[in-house]
Amino acid sequence: MRILLVEDDLLLGDGIQKSLGHLGFEVDWLRDGCQAGQAMTSAGATYAAVVLDLGLPQRDGFSVLRSARETGLRTPVLILTARDATLDKLKGFGLGADDYVIKPVDMEELAARLHALIRRSGGHATPRLRIGPVEIDPAARQAWRDHQPVELSVREFALLEMLMQNAGRVLTRAQLEESLYGWSDGVDSNTVEVFIHHLRKKLGADFIRTLRGIGYVVERRP
Repeated sequence: MRILLVEDDLLLGDGIQKSLGHLGFEVDWLRDGCQAGQAMTSAGATYAAVVLDLGLPQRDGFSVLRSARETGLRTPVLILTARDATLDKLKGFGLGADDYVIKPVDMEELAARLHALIRRSGGHATPRLRIGPVEIDPAARQAWRDHQPVELSVREFALLEMLMQNAGRVLTRAQLEESLYGWSDGVDSNTVEVFIHHLRKKLGADFIRTLRGIGYVVERRP
């Protein structure tokens, strides 16, 4: 599950990126408001959620959030800041924040809040997501087929989670690649195909459908 972290404090940003990484997230980390604004307006839809600081260089978090929402960004945004004034909280929610968390925060709590936001944004109120014989628990990073545990790698799980969160919607290879890797990571031309092949072996050949020249889809089913 890929998220965007916007935090200018080097020590704190590094700690959040590493901690959320250990908890199953792929974290892209940006350090100033101008970069964040560009990312949220151009590539925001590829993120499952955004963690946004307010006191940023170049452009503050409120301005970034306002512009992103005005351009149609629907991705959940969690403001993570030291500003604890009620007026700041009200302003954040008024501009379209989905959660407002005061620093410092326990990383497991932050991860739980992100999972809750992502579930709600995808229309899934319960922690687990089930489609046909396959069930996943994003918070626990676990998967089952016909109620039997299935062992998945971190990237296999991330790919499966994105497909299931978008059941019925065709995702291109580029969209799937962006969900698995940060902007600076190299991606082999057949990486997604290899993960799809592994998932089909573990979950059933017909669980993920290929639309040649377009992308991949998990169909909605009981």
